[in-house]
Amino acid sequence: MKLSRVASFLIRGRHVYRAPGPVSCNEPIRYGGAVLTKQHFSVSAVKDSTALLYRKHGEPSQVVQLESLELPHVGPECVLVKMLAAPINPSDLNMLQGTYALLPELPAVGGNEGVGQVMELGERVKTLKLGDWVIPRDAGIGTWRTAAVVKAGDLVSLPKDIPVLSAATLGVNPCTAFRMLTDFEELKPGDTVIQNAANSGVGQAVIQIAATKGIQTINVIRDRPDVQHLCDTLTALGATHVITEEKLRRPETRELLKSCPRPKLALNGVGGKSATELLRLLQSGGSMVTYGGMAKQPVTVPVSALIFKDVKIRGFWVTQWKRENKHDEDALRNMLDELCVLIRAGKLSAPACAEVRLQDFGKALENAMKPYVSTKQVFVM
Repeated sequence: MKLSRVASFLIRGRHVYRAPGPVSCNEPIRYGGAVLTKQHFSVSAVKDSTALLYRKHGEPSQVVQLESLELPHVGPECVLVKMLAAPINPSDLNMLQGTYALLPELPAVGGNEGVGQVMELGERVKTLKLGDWVIPRDAGIGTWRTAAVVKAGDLVSLPKDIPVLSAATLGVNPCTAFRMLTDFEELKPGDTVIQNAANSGVGQAVIQIAATKGIQTINVIRDRPDVQHLCDTLTALGATHVITEEKLRRPETRELLKSCPRPKLALNGVGGKSATELLRLLQSGGSMVTYGGMAKQPVTVPVSALIFKDVKIRGFWVTQWKRENKHDEDALRNMLDELCVLIRAGKLSAPACAEVRLQDFGKALENAMKPYVSTKQVFVM
């Protein structure tokens, strides 16, 4: 089935808009009271793209369909990108389910992260060149496809001397980990960070980035049949301590704190009782930053933690950070450059990935939703 308009999605604010008709890439258009940048350039197709499309929200494996899209010509401020790889993240699944804070107008192409290669340039594009590897600056472009025509300003280039899976998974989890370790507490070598969901993509990045800075980590995971294997894996990444949720609640946890300072920073990707336990161990005046809610339970803060420990309760969303810093070219660039230095040095690796073809999306989506699975599903085009 051909959908000539799907590839002309426009990103603006918290929604994705479609151009109401054939337009050029460099002229403004008023749509719904907002001034948008036009991104549909011609009704004639450059080439087809195979994409994972959804027209309604629901169970991911049931609402996603593999379809052929007709791409527009490349306008003067746009580029044709051939996608190389794109992961399935929890936020992608939440978008499909209709429960995420940012929901594109339907129909939409799934996926918010991935790496592609520039195959054609618009005549006014100066920031990119043919062959460049690029990742999205923001969520909502739709990366689960073989090719897309995208405004050059919506992309940022990456060096091509890093592994493709590292590039494909760089824009969300490592950036989240980097910012949380940087923006909330002044951490010094020897300080301690405690986190739950330590085996997640963010958790693994936190372990590795913290290790390069001499910061100790207490890493909390759920109990599971292969728990020792997971503990060994996280320790190999640089984890100082790995402990299960069940053991964290026991009194002997106090012994663990004799070998390292009480955590100055707690990173919460779970919520519920798990978050409360992190607060219990946080030092006075420390911060707990919530970036996810896997348990789908509210964060409960004991009154004593506020009165007697004066802890700070914060939140972080990397999409919001990118939007707040979109006019600061150096902010995103410098962070990506620093992360790429770690990747080249072998100090920051991608999580374990299962490479999947787009045609096998059903199984990939099902695997991505299974509990106790640390392997990330990545579509490889």
